[in-house]
Amino acid sequence: MPKSKPSRRALLIVNPKARRGTGSIAAAVNVMSRGGMTVIEERASGNETLSDLIRRRAPDFDLVVLGGGDGTLNIAAAGLVDAGLPLGVLPLGTANDFARTVGIPPDPVKAASLIVIGALSPIDLGEVNGHLFFNVASIGFSAELAADLTQQAKKRWGKLGYAIVAARLLARSQLFSAYLDHDGTTEKIRTMQVSVGNGRHYGGGMTVEESATADDGMLDFYSLEVDHWWRLLALLPSLRKGTHGRWDDVRAFRTTEVTIRTSKPRPVNTDGELITTTPAHFRIRPQALQVFTPKS
Repeated sequence: MPKSKPSRRALLIVNPKARRGTGSIAAAVNVMSRGGMTVIEERASGNETLSDLIRRRAPDFDLVVLGGGDGTLNIAAAGLVDAGLPLGVLPLGTANDFARTVGIPPDPVKAASLIVIGALSPIDLGEVNGHLFFNVASIGFSAELAADLTQQAKKRWGKLGYAIVAARLLARSQLFSAYLDHDGTTEKIRTMQVSVGNGRHYGGGMTVEESATADDGMLDFYSLEVDHWWRLLALLPSLRKGTHGRWDDVRAFRTTEVTIRTSKPRPVNTDGELITTTPAHFRIRPQALQVFTPKS
């Protein structure tokens, strides 16, 4: 008799703080189990981070499945890269921008099916001051938004929470000065926000650049150099589509490395998490992870 195919062992980590993390994921686990996987859920203990947990348990597993949003992926990124295991994503967060970028269904059960039958695709990661990110890192308005958008607001309002807090912040936003070092040049700018994107989507519905992908080996930079906050209202449709680089008051370019310097340290928002401050050195990490995505 032919030998049966050995079961793949999946390390499941669910972030209970994710917007849908407290709900039952039994149906998703059942899909993976029926697909021939042995799914074992674990949680970090004590002061252990998600990356620490992944590194510690990686030798006993064939893949990692993360249940959470973009913030969960962000704080687990270093451990995922070090472990070198394939990644499956169950979207349980507020925006799930990375899942949207690579075509992972928003329904956790359908996403679980993708982990069983989908293709493994190499994806890039961005890096800023040694910290990895999946989607976009920003300085300025988005960082202020991340600081003001509490977990309670995310759980209560979902994507609407971004709009509520953003409207309040716009009224008091001010331009700041920064220096850009990239591709052998240095530029001084006055801006409301600078963003450096690895993927396509971020911020609960914004698009960093319409043609960007998570596997193109490039970073997409843009700077909003607007005179008045109300100018952003006119820019909003383009910001959602990723066509804002065509506007005169938006500086945009593609690169593999850029450094942003400011006169005083400013926080850097990576995938919704405030991780580091300026001066901020960004670079691309090509094909850093293998992720289960739809078959092409």
